[in-house]
Amino acid sequence: MKQKLYLWIEDYLFFPNAFQQIIAYLLLPLTFIYMLIILTKRTFSKQRDFGIPVISIGNIIVGGSGKTPIAIKLASSYSNSCVILRGYGRASKGLYVISNKGQILEDVIVSGDEAMLLAKSLPNATVIVSEDRSKAILKAKELGCKIVFLDDGFSKYNIKKFNILLRPKDEPTNFYCLPSGGYREPKGLYSYADLELQEGRDFNRIISIKKDVKDKKVIALNEKIVVLTAISKPKRLLEFLPKNTELLAYPDHHTFLEDEIKDIKEKYKDYQILTTGKDLVKLEKFDIRNLYLMDLDIKIENSVDFSLMKEYIKSYD
Repeated sequence: MKQKLYLWIEDYLFFPNAFQQIIAYLLLPLTFIYMLIILTKRTFSKQRDFGIPVISIGNIIVGGSGKTPIAIKLASSYSNSCVILRGYGRASKGLYVISNKGQILEDVIVSGDEAMLLAKSLPNATVIVSEDRSKAILKAKELGCKIVFLDDGFSKYNIKKFNILLRPKDEPTNFYCLPSGGYREPKGLYSYADLELQEGRDFNRIISIKKDVKDKKVIALNEKIVVLTAISKPKRLLEFLPKNTELLAYPDHHTFLEDEIKDIKEKYKDYQILTTGKDLVKLEKFDIRNLYLMDLDIKIENSVDFSLMKEYIKSYD
């Protein structure tokens, strides 16, 4: 029941049916108040230059558009890089250094799933979680980092930064802001991007099925497949898989429980259970025999022009 409700909310926010559109219209007064608050904050915020290049990788819709894999791709190209994020879904509060130049210092309970995925994917980088991004940038400088990547930093108006905005492959038919739709900021703010990247045009996801992150062998799929995940917009995973694939979707950043996994192990014991890298860091402890990773790589097209970003970074040399 909870999974059906979660998927219903996803449809409402992005691709609503007629009934869901009526609900969206009824909530428009709240949406206008929300937009007024957002635009006021943007107008009156004063940007602070931290004396270090800060690259924000963000989006203006709720949930994932590829921010974390793009952050991994870009951060891996620079030495002494640091990725900073809020750490949604973590049990901790405040600032934590999750990894320092590749050495992992905390567990997934403290870090949250995205930060742990970043830490494991960037063996030479530093990863910091903090609700206060300004404090985290200062900590990164203290640790000797030379460039900062903000995962989901577009709305941090008080930080001077280079803004990369990601657009989804399929634009939502619902273009309203919260709570009438899935936009966190008005759609017109795409014009504030220093660089705009759209999935399907500027970058593509490449999926291969493996036993785990370290395994290089690609696994063939059989006829019984189920996807177990707790990411935003989970239906997007199905485009890479056969049509008969089942979907077990939990709310974004959900912490899986022993009883949930026990039931799944029993019900789907004859299936290949596929999951994402973000989910795997939370599922590893359950020793699921038939669990496989949907290993994600990002291919950025050669046509993408990063010259403005490189000039911005060079200005801090």
